[in-house]
Amino acid sequence: MGSATRLLTASPTIPSPVITSGSRFYLSVAMPSSSSSYSSPYSSNPSRSLSMHLKPSLLHSFTQSHKHLALTPLCSLSGHNTPSPLPKSLSLPHLPHLNISNLTPFSICKYSAVLALAIAAAKKAAEIIFSPFFWLYFSWTWIFWPWILASSLAIYGLYSASRQLIGQATLVEQLAIVTSTVTWLTLVPPAHFNGFLEGWPFVLFFVYHYFFFFESSVRKRLYGDLLHRDHDAKWDVGLPSSFQFGFFVLVLIGHWLAAYEGPELHLISGGWANFGTWILVFIVVFMRYHSVLYLAKYSEKMAVPMTVVQFGPYRWVRHPIYASTMLLFAIHCITLRAPLSLLFLMVLCLAYYGRKAELEETVMEESFDEMYREYRKKVRYRLIPFLY
Repeated sequence: MGSATRLLTASPTIPSPVITSGSRFYLSVAMPSSSSSYSSPYSSNPSRSLSMHLKPSLLHSFTQSHKHLALTPLCSLSGHNTPSPLPKSLSLPHLPHLNISNLTPFSICKYSAVLALAIAAAKKAAEIIFSPFFWLYFSWTWIFWPWILASSLAIYGLYSASRQLIGQATLVEQLAIVTSTVTWLTLVPPAHFNGFLEGWPFVLFFVYHYFFFFESSVRKRLYGDLLHRDHDAKWDVGLPSSFQFGFFVLVLIGHWLAAYEGPELHLISGGWANFGTWILVFIVVFMRYHSVLYLAKYSEKMAVPMTVVQFGPYRWVRHPIYASTMLLFAIHCITLRAPLSLLFLMVLCLAYYGRKAELEETVMEESFDEMYREYRKKVRYRLIPFLY
């Protein structure tokens, strides 16, 4: 009907009497004054209104079939009308009134300090969370070592150790004890001080793992489980628990000092130096392997010796298991080029294992008498050669 800019406004609802009283019904629709270009034949003022003629029968049929529709007046779309108010759900909330009459210089300083600390804490937390070196260490061998995994492994290792103390640790928990301990001795310290891992720490991780788990694997193979068995308490030779705990902590500190003292991993030279280190690795594995096997062969339940073992590594030192442990710690310091840490660990091991060896030899001499005295004369070195 002409221009697309015309606006139509519906008339009010048609009363029912009007529908039934006459034979014709006229619906008048107001037209905007601007639409003067259109002329209607049904209106005396063609520029102001438009009349539509509806038959009563058609209107009655429409109202019967569309009762749900009501001819109600609609709001005008013209820009001259006042816009309807916003719904309550879209209205803005009232801001609380801020009373600054009770503020004092002290309270202002206090709130400012709290705000500054909160901002500083949030900034530090964001730096830690989004720093890749906090969550993981990157290796040139494409191995990731996340802190959270190392911490979880340590927690599970402590739990497994508590079960081992009461004789209820499973094989998996025994493995967790060894793995968590070796991880925090060989992998975590150099990764922490270098930011990545490569070279000897990986080799020593598997060497340590085999070294400390071999005795448990032999016990498992011979007896079917790792539980303690009843035997004479005199063979439970050991230093007080405080000494054992202190020795473990100092050994851990010594390994971390070696990682701190040594140069960066990529600066460690190779060549013939690595060849000599590999020889030491084979010696320590050989000594540990044969020491445990001979001890298991000539002892009951790997706890009560049945005779004086004089074969294998026992032909050179009287306590080859302790000697192999010292040599293993020395290899760790040698590979990281840490001489001061090497001296620290050797003095620590000599003091601890030397005292424990004295207690064991006293029990051996009481049990085997002359046989053990003859063995002591034949093998003069207690822990390492050239050192009585």
